[in-house]
Amino acid sequence: MRSKNSIGRIDIWLLIIYLALVTTGLFSIYAAAFNEAHPHIYDFSQNYGKQLMFIGVSLFVGFAILLIDAKFFNVVAYVVYGLSIVCLLLVLVVGSKISGSTSWIQLGPISFQPSEFAKFGTALALAHYLGKIDTDFTKFKTKLISYGIVFLPMLLILAQGDAGSASVFIIFLLVLYREGMGGQILIIGLATATLFIITLCVSKWFIMIGLVVTYAFFLLLIDRTKKNIWLVTGFLIAACAIVFSVDFAFHHILKQHQQTRINIILGKEHDTKGVGYNLNQSMIAIGSGGFSGKGYLKGTMTKYNFVPEQHTDFIFCTVGEESGFVGCFLLIALYLALILRIIYLAERQRSPFSRIYGYGIACIFFFHFAINIGMTIGLVPVIGIPLPFLSYGGSSLLMFSMMIFVFLKQDANRMNIF
Repeated sequence: MRSKNSIGRIDIWLLIIYLALVTTGLFSIYAAAFNEAHPHIYDFSQNYGKQLMFIGVSLFVGFAILLIDAKFFNVVAYVVYGLSIVCLLLVLVVGSKISGSTSWIQLGPISFQPSEFAKFGTALALAHYLGKIDTDFTKFKTKLISYGIVFLPMLLILAQGDAGSASVFIIFLLVLYREGMGGQILIIGLATATLFIITLCVSKWFIMIGLVVTYAFFLLLIDRTKKNIWLVTGFLIAACAIVFSVDFAFHHILKQHQQTRINIILGKEHDTKGVGYNLNQSMIAIGSGGFSGKGYLKGTMTKYNFVPEQHTDFIFCTVGEESGFVGCFLLIALYLALILRIIYLAERQRSPFSRIYGYGIACIFFFHFAINIGMTIGLVPVIGIPLPFLSYGGSSLLMFSMMIFVFLKQDANRMNIF
């Protein structure tokens, strides 16, 4: 008979990677927010002292999770998801504006960002629903409910004006793809995004000519049955509609600073003192680190606060300036190790809930990691999402830690599932 005690089966490698990232984050925040008048890292009046407290709370909650029955998280998945939706609705009524975004709930001295909680809740709810034995993803009902679970919190966060946090939920489509969703949705989404970007760079009339030529080319290649002709024609009409809707979406849905950030990335604008200031300073800071960096606490861009929000969304600048290419490479390797380890563990799960949940958090970490680093080096627009375990903030650190520890518990319990 197998032992029901799963604590001893905790995956030590995933735990070590998590602790390494959290420790790196603490010392990076200490470097980014260092105050010579308050040199002690445990000084709670400073951001690094507060982050140390957040780490303590996160570890306490994390190890408490390891003592809970693994089945508990499957049972309460919808409850957690429902609470996250309620919190997102509350933000629309009583939300506080912090760092330019009205996406926080203020409880006395404590600020909480429900969008971080919603990512965790969505990963649990999606795993619970798709993990049912009788759930068939080929059915329309299953697809509809799955899309609803993903896009409901996304729409509520968009209503708060936080496009960055809302965009994270798109990555759950990869989870759905892993569980049986056809690749057409991903292809259509990628094609739509590509067409949107091209339309911003090229005259829409040139694009229309290209679409018509492509349409004629496909008509020559395909078997010209009535069904196929209508299908290709439908794609042409949809593509044309996207092209002509880009101007409206860009100028009436996106905010002015978001438009400017996209134009800067596309090379249509050059703004080093306004909206593009953060990005310009970020690239200078990272580039100044060279191969091996300037040394810990010796970064001039960091020390003199030349990069705004460096301890939060732009924390990667601190690593780049003080540790150089070597430090950046090692940090990126650590994140890739985290994501690949989670995927490896997810694939060996006996429980569908554990597997789907594992893929869910792996996708969340990948999106945050790729987009955050991408925006600090000018590859993607600045959308304001934290770098997991490194960026300053209690809400994000606690939620990311809970994601990890719940998965650690699920993996440790896999041998008890028959």
